Amino acid sequence: MDSSEAVYSGLKSAKIDFIVSLPCVNLGKILEIIEKDEEIIHIPVTREEEGIGICAGAFLGGKKTAILMQNSGLGNCVNALTSLYQLYSLPLVMIMSHRGTKGEPIIGQVPMGIATPKILEAIELKYFNPKTPQEANKTIADSWNLSKSEKKPVSILLDISYW
Repeated sequence: MDSSEAVYSGLKSAKIDFIVSLPCVNLGKILEIIEKDEEIIHIPVTREEEGIGICAGAFLGGKKTAILMQNSGLGNCVNALTSLYQLYSLPLVMIMSHRGTKGEPIIGQVPMGIATPKILEAIELKYFNPKTPQEANKTIADSWNLSKSEKKPVSILLDISYW
């Protein structure tokens, strides 16, 4: 199982049926697979906080939700994560291509790569950083139940080396 197939398989195991996404080169193959899956509603968006709001509405409508995005967009949605998700105890699986980690070819990605775990810790959200497809598959498969029991979003950070 390759890195993209592991993410998709984990989402299916978690029974995620509503996914919002933003474009990212690392997530491209996963998004192609999801787009073809008739059991998953897939909504591409242009801003992270827009996606966070759409996922909240979908959850309230009975869906199991996830957002696939690049970590650089985390800063765009901190307010929505705290004033909407944490205030109202909503679950969400956030799968982030964690740019700016070791091996990153674009220097401009590095500052946010370093800040991402610190931001998640500051807003008291759990995150996981699986290193292999097998570990990612299991972590993602368990993520919805954890998010639901914790009553807050859970993030999966997939470093450059993961891909």
